[in-house]
Amino acid sequence: MKLRKVTAASAAVLSLALAATACGSGKKDDSDGGKAGSTGGGKITIGIKIDQPGIGLQTPDGKYTGFDVDVATYIAKELGYKESDIVFKETKSADRETAISRGDVKFIAASYSINDERLQKVDFAGPYLLAHQDVLVRADDDSIKKPEDLNNKKLCSVTGSTSAKNVKEKLAPKAQLQEYGGYSQCLTGLQSKVIDALTTDDSILAGYAAQDAFKGKFKLAGFKLSNENYGIGLKKGDAELKKKINAALEKMVKDGSWDKAVTANFGPANYKNEQAPKIGDIK
Repeated sequence: MKLRKVTAASAAVLSLALAATACGSGKKDDSDGGKAGSTGGGKITIGIKIDQPGIGLQTPDGKYTGFDVDVATYIAKELGYKESDIVFKETKSADRETAISRGDVKFIAASYSINDERLQKVDFAGPYLLAHQDVLVRADDDSIKKPEDLNNKKLCSVTGSTSAKNVKEKLAPKAQLQEYGGYSQCLTGLQSKVIDALTTDDSILAGYAAQDAFKGKFKLAGFKLSNENYGIGLKKGDAELKKKINAALEKMVKDGSWDKAVTANFGPANYKNEQAPKIGDIK
């Protein structure tokens, strides 16, 4: 009889403890890293580049800077997250579709050009920036005024990039291609006159040229060799998230935050950016 009383009392205590635990936790579980469930609350993991100054860069002190970082932060806040809830994750170009489909990130803002091949695998919100393939030259070099002037010039791009090959195949067949492991190496070569020009998206070029170490040393040629619409990559079929991100981008443009971010990240390179593209007009 005594044993039954003790057991009943223990059960009552356990029941009260469980009820208190259930009532005391009003915050969403953070364990999903923002990868699943409704937006707002908890943490959100966002894919970015961490090695592109002006676009997405992780500084030595661990901070993240760049236009894409500013855009991603604005979107996250509009989705209901505080800045302290944002977890930035490096997503290299070759890994972006996999990171989205696997759920490693909620969305990606990483100089992610929208094209038909990618639209088969992921959805895009935006576009939020219209970039163009361009050429960066030394500020005092007036010998390259049109794409054809790249003939017999040493043209640099990173290994595996199609940018330099596009120039050589379509515009300047006699250009001497130089492929380096990174854009920083191309810039060093350009500064020392080992390289005559560097080609990739103008937004990326402007970001590098805007660094304190390079201010005033380089200029964009303004060739506009291609159109690159940057979009926010997200899981295919997530119409609700796409709608919310587009609404956030529209607000960012309307309230002037978009222009402010462009000026802050690209301004020092005299980047003549296009106006903000029409949000939701995916071509």
